Amino acid sequence: MKLTASNIVKAILNLPRDQWFEYINEKTRSQVKVKSAAGPEGSIYVERRNPTKNSGAASTATLSSAMIWRIANAYSPNVPINFDRVLAGSYNTRSLLEALLAHTPEFYWCIPGRIELINNSSEIKRGHKHIVWMPGSPHQNGVLTESKTGSDQAISEIPTQTIIYDSLAITEKLLPSEMNIDVKRRHLQIQIALIEIGLQLGFRTWIAHNDKGFQYGEKKVGELEGVIARLSDERVLASYEEARVAANLIDCIWFKNGKLMPAVMEVEQSTGVTSGLTRMKKFQDLGPRLADIRWVIVAADEDREEVIRKANTLQFQSMNTRYFSYSAVEELYSLCKRRKISNKAVNEEFLDCFMEPCLTEFSLN
Repeated sequence: MKLTASNIVKAILNLPRDQWFEYINEKTRSQVKVKSAAGPEGSIYVERRNPTKNSGAASTATLSSAMIWRIANAYSPNVPINFDRVLAGSYNTRSLLEALLAHTPEFYWCIPGRIELINNSSEIKRGHKHIVWMPGSPHQNGVLTESKTGSDQAISEIPTQTIIYDSLAITEKLLPSEMNIDVKRRHLQIQIALIEIGLQLGFRTWIAHNDKGFQYGEKKVGELEGVIARLSDERVLASYEEARVAANLIDCIWFKNGKLMPAVMEVEQSTGVTSGLTRMKKFQDLGPRLADIRWVIVAADEDREEVIRKANTLQFQSMNTRYFSYSAVEELYSLCKRRKISNKAVNEEFLDCFMEPCLTEFSLN
């Protein structure tokens, strides 16, 4: 189950509009009221006041879509999160979002114990305020409710995953006029993560022909270890000339043992989901009919709903598309680098833990 920004916005907009909501901390006298939202994923417009100051006069504030998405991406069911840690202390409206979310039916506040490690000994101390998402146990709307289960838990706060990319040399001369440099940089970073994941799992990786010339660190992308120079070198495509032509501009293809393609992937940072699905569909129609190919759209977490909606379009249903979120890509990349995961340790089905099937039950029927 995946939480999205639209889920959070909908829940908050369902709170009573005429009610002032208290913060979780009883010592904080400030209150917040919901006004409206700019769209299904935010921003959310609110008012805030302190009844003991300035005669209780209210001021306006905005809960940005970016902040809402960062919180949504951090959640798994029944796992408490601390807003300050997730947002790294940024966003001066984070307490407003926290207070409102905790009043919605699927969210509870709790104070889990904190496991403090000193040398070889550990001690459980009183922790910090957390919010836990419990979709299976909703409480009354508009009522701040503590989760006793969450407060009975203890959290060991280990460092989160960190992904470090080398510098990418990108100039406007190398890009189409309509493409933003930052957008292209993020697109290439995800492709590089996919190259590294493939290398760890024993795959050779094809990277779109027009992306190979970008400089990454001291090498061009096309010169990185594990990257295929020519599609004609792959035996599985030897008899499919038209398919090779169609595959030239596909963002990433994993090959294995010269005769398998574990995944065909389009990274949709800028061009839109439909264009990526169309390229993959053409390749599917022209290429070998291998049973175990994963047809994958790799996209930002906030684009999940669009990916699933477009993948269920009748013309694309034959691919049984999977969604590989940026956060899942980087989680797997970090795991591969930190734990040196290899194809000797895991099989290809391990990939399925990080990819979400897109076809709905209605489409499958």
